[in-house]
Amino acid sequence: MSAPELLAPAGGPRQLAAALRFGADAVYLGGKQFGLRAFAGNFSEEALVSALDLAHKAGKKAYVTVNAFLYEQDLEPCAKWLRRLCDLGADAAIVSDPAAVLLARREAPSLPLHLSTQANTLNSISAGHFHALGVSRVIAARELSLEQLGALRQNIPETLQIESFVHGAICASYSGRCVLSNHLAGRDANQGACAQPCRWKYALVEEKRPGQFLPVFEDESGSYIYSADDLCMLEHLTDLLAAGVSSFKIEGRMKNEYYVALSVLAYRRALDAALEHPERPFDRGLLKLVHYASHRRFSTGFYYGTPKSPPGQGGYSQGAQYVARVLNAEGDESLVEQKNRFFLGEDLLLLSPAGLFPFRAEDLRDEGGSALAGAPHPEQRLHLNLPNTAQPGDLILREEPSEGGLS
Repeated sequence: MSAPELLAPAGGPRQLAAALRFGADAVYLGGKQFGLRAFAGNFSEEALVSALDLAHKAGKKAYVTVNAFLYEQDLEPCAKWLRRLCDLGADAAIVSDPAAVLLARREAPSLPLHLSTQANTLNSISAGHFHALGVSRVIAARELSLEQLGALRQNIPETLQIESFVHGAICASYSGRCVLSNHLAGRDANQGACAQPCRWKYALVEEKRPGQFLPVFEDESGSYIYSADDLCMLEHLTDLLAAGVSSFKIEGRMKNEYYVALSVLAYRRALDAALEHPERPFDRGLLKLVHYASHRRFSTGFYYGTPKSPPGQGGYSQGAQYVARVLNAEGDESLVEQKNRFFLGEDLLLLSPAGLFPFRAEDLRDEGGSALAGAPHPEQRLHLNLPNTAQPGDLILREEPSEGGLS
C-alpha cells in the first residue's frame, strides 16, 4: 500500500492554489462536463491543462471528476472526454456510472480510475468486481462504519485502495444519490445540478388549512429534517489508518479557498501527527482551524455506528471571517486583496502553512499610499502591515466572538 494521502477539493484555481500551498498530497477537480458540482467554478479545458501542470510541478496528483450518471446521449461525449483526460495526463478519473468505467477501459485504457462514493461500494464483492474492470481505488460509501471499512480492507486485493471522506458536508441520501432536487427544483443532483433542498426549512400543511404552517418540532431554531450534520474526523485519523484507509478526502468543491486552506492545514497536521506519533493525544487546538470556516454542527457520521442525535440542528456557525488575501509581502510594498470589511486597529490573524500569527492592523493605505481608516470595498487592493512570516497566498482572518465554543 502507498503512503496515506490527504486529498483536497479544488473547485477553481484559487482553491487549487490553497490546497497545494497548505499541504494536500492530491486534489480533485472538475471540468465543465460530467462532474457532480455543476455550480462550482470548475475548469475549462485550457484551465485544466494549467491546473494539472501546477499540481505536477508541486509533486502532487490531480484527479478529475467524471462521476455524473450518464444518459444515452452522454455516452459518446463522455468517451471523448475520457480520452482527452488521458491525453492531458490526469492522474485519475473519478467515475460512478458503470458505463463510464467500461468506456474508460475501451477508450483510455491507461487512465487510472477511482470509483466514486456515488457507486455505493459497501462490500468486497462489489469492490472486487470493479477492480477486475480496472478500478484502482474505491471511495467508500459514507454509510460504512470503521468496523465495516476494516472488514472491506481485509477482503480486497492489496492493489485496490480505499478512499474515505473525513470532513465536510454530508448528503441526506444514500451516498449522495438523491432525487429530491429533481422533484422540487427540476435540477438533477446526479448530474451535478443539486439545488440542496435538504438544507431548506420545512413545515407541515394540513390540506383543510392552507397557508397554516405546522412546525415539525426539533429545537428553537426550527426544523431541518433532511439536513445532515457536517462530518469531522479530525480527532480520529488513527482509527481510519487502522481500518486501512489510504486516502483521506475533504469534501468541498463548492467552498472557497479560505475553507480549503483551513481544513487542509488542520488535517495535514493531524495526519502527520497520527503517522509520526500515534501514541500521543490529539492536539485539540487543531479543532479551532476547522471551526473558523462556516459549518453546521460536526459529527463523526456513520463511522462509529448510526448517528443518534437529530441532524442539522442550529444551522451554520463560523468562528472567524476571511478578510483579505496576501498578494505581496515585501515590507512597505505589501499588498492584500480585501474579501470582507476590516478596519485600522483591529486584531487580525495571518493564516499560513506555518500556522496562525496574530497581528494588529496598524498601517492601512490604498494603492496610492493614502492612509485609510478601514477597508470597506470588496476586492479592494491595500497596503497593510503584515507579520514578517507573511508570504503571497497567505490569508488574513478575524476571529468572531459569536462562535460560543467548539461544537
